[in-house]
Amino acid sequence: MRAIVVEEFGPPESLTVQERPEPEPGPGQVRIRVEAAGVNFVDSIMASGGYQFSPRVPYVPGSEVAGTVDAVGEGVDAVAVGDRVLASCGFGGFAEAVTVKADQALAIPDGLDTATAATVVQAYGTGLFALEMRAGLKEGETLLVLGAGGGVGLAAVDVGRALGARVFAAASSEAKRDAALAAGAQAAIDYTTEDLKVRARELAGGTGVDVIYDPIGGDMAEASIRALGDFGRYLVIGFVGGIPKVPTNQILLRNRSVVGVEWGGWALFHPEENAVLIRRLLDLLAEGRLHPSAPVAYALEEGPAVLAALVARELTGKAVLVP
Repeated sequence: MRAIVVEEFGPPESLTVQERPEPEPGPGQVRIRVEAAGVNFVDSIMASGGYQFSPRVPYVPGSEVAGTVDAVGEGVDAVAVGDRVLASCGFGGFAEAVTVKADQALAIPDGLDTATAATVVQAYGTGLFALEMRAGLKEGETLLVLGAGGGVGLAAVDVGRALGARVFAAASSEAKRDAALAAGAQAAIDYTTEDLKVRARELAGGTGVDVIYDPIGGDMAEASIRALGDFGRYLVIGFVGGIPKVPTNQILLRNRSVVGVEWGGWALFHPEENAVLIRRLLDLLAEGRLHPSAPVAYALEEGPAVLAALVARELTGKAVLVP
């Protein structure tokens, strides 16, 4: 089978497409014929060797897939050959086939196409965990999403809207701001030309926003925190723009909070609670309360270039690789 391979940790451009043996499902596993694989920032971090844990090289990256089960291992009875499923596989997804534990292969909700199904679990799972479980976002509160035109940001906009919040989006390009508005944001901020703190406070009625969802970090962090109102919560999602130095005096003022969000680590050690979270996510999708945008599809051979564009923050929305 064809697969993208990390021979040595490095930039996306160092990845290659190779022929690899097709995996066989072991006891309790199923094999998924990959029809689409979501492209996520974590895939590039892992391939560079900068993630909190590193697979042994060589390995196949790709942490999120959707497709059809074409083989099952011994002892599997809840999943059958022919089932349409999505799965978070950790790595191995940028290939024509991947094996996962049977309980990781979840039925794709009716009405959700395969390409979109390959992009919802990580982005929307992070958004639901962060906004509902970590921030306790309430109906009628205000939410500011940074990096709102990327896949993670668009999912947060959609989740915030579904939870009844007034959502504002901040993004660097007109295309990304338009995508965020289409996803349900009530207003968009161009933080390359507008004062983020001032504009966000204006949109929130002058008192500051209740929750900030920040996958960017870097220079955006301080202005974001200053935009928070009384008892505002600043969610630390990621560091695409670098790890910021947070001014703790701004946390003290107005009783603000900085809230860490590590859904992956939590899910690993709380599998039963995470299963409830994922079931809630799939139910929201099935009920039509969430509206994920369709991703842009690329050939498997384009994977290294797509990952490079993601790292450079040149992509709008989500992307999938189609083996």
